[in-house]
Amino acid sequence: MIQNKGRLAWQTALNYGQRVLVETMMGCYKTLIEPRLRARGLAAQKTEASIGVAVLNRLLAAASTHSACKEVTES
Repeated sequence: MIQNKGRLAWQTALNYGQRVLVETMMGCYKTLIEPRLRARGLAAQKTEASIGVAVLNRLLAAASTHSACKEVTES
């Protein structure tokens, strides 16, 4: 498909941009809470993962495009 229609058409057809965003967020998550959980018990691991997800969600909310960009209105 890349040879026939080009790389951008391939990315659009497969929703590649979404995949890249997910991979980036997983990288951030692993950096944030380390590749492994530190807690030993299952309940504590769930809590540790929940805290990591909550922090990551706050980062995503802060970095979303609607908070950084303003709509241009014509006068």
